[in-house]
Amino acid sequence: MTRFLSIRFLQAAIVVLVMSFVVYGLIGLMPGDPIDIMLSGDPNMTSADAARLRAVYGLDRPLFERYLGWLGGAVGGDFGYSRQHHQPVLTIVLPRLLNTLYLMIFAFLISVAVAIPAGVYAARHPRSLVDQAINLFCFAGISLPVFFLALLLIILFAVVLRVLPAGGMTTVGESSFGDRVRHLVLPVATLTIANIAQVTRYVRSGMIEVLREDYIRTARAKGADENRVVWRHALRNAMIPTVTIMALECGTLLSGALITETMFSYLGMGKLIFDSILANDFNVALIGLLFACSVTLLLNLVADVLYAALDPRISYR
Repeated sequence: MTRFLSIRFLQAAIVVLVMSFVVYGLIGLMPGDPIDIMLSGDPNMTSADAARLRAVYGLDRPLFERYLGWLGGAVGGDFGYSRQHHQPVLTIVLPRLLNTLYLMIFAFLISVAVAIPAGVYAARHPRSLVDQAINLFCFAGISLPVFFLALLLIILFAVVLRVLPAGGMTTVGESSFGDRVRHLVLPVATLTIANIAQVTRYVRSGMIEVLREDYIRTARAKGADENRVVWRHALRNAMIPTVTIMALECGTLLSGALITETMFSYLGMGKLIFDSILANDFNVALIGLLFACSVTLLLNLVADVLYAALDPRISYR
């Protein structure tokens, strides 16, 4: 296991290094730069001022040379400075990362707590009325666009019923825990509904396939308790492909919740990356994307380790 983990961490480091160069290159090749934005916003700035600022920020150097300079600083813990927020990059990224983690953790835990029992029940009662209702909900959850679902929830709970805030993170002048939770309900619900639909479908299909296996029939023929057969023998094997999907979903929630964060004016990582790219705030966008890449790699590693816990036949020695 130690050798496997060491190899995976080395591979992850190589992937992050390659991704840093690719993302840095793509951002650097985008039309315009922060100096162009300064020129458009200050009519008194001359071309000589622009040239001097490009030299100060190193924008007049070749792209690869700029990347090596950034990489050397990043290895030493200096991730640069945000031109948009006028603060160090980590000062901007870490609070936004924490905000997105709240969304990700709550949405993930609720979706797993609902999807696994629902998928198991649907698999044990195929073609029943409950199974058809669960399938209908799953298809609706997968098919319904996230922005439209967010609008429906805002109209229902914020406009019609007026029981929840339509957006933001806290009420002006109030910063209590209960107020923060009230602002989290709608964005978490939006992400959870889509995740429940997808995870439930994978659990259901995996359980239906596993329940037809010979070892399940053998366990039942030996008189094993039905709950033990379903929850200990069948579910462990059915969860192997589902664990992969859940790991990928967590990575998507970290960086891809842009639509949800935008609809609810939630200050998270997805919105930060999007706004930074539009504002040519290269350092913030780069670190945000690399954070998302690193977390996705880490979650895939966790999924690989869980395979061995779910199936004793899998070994990494």
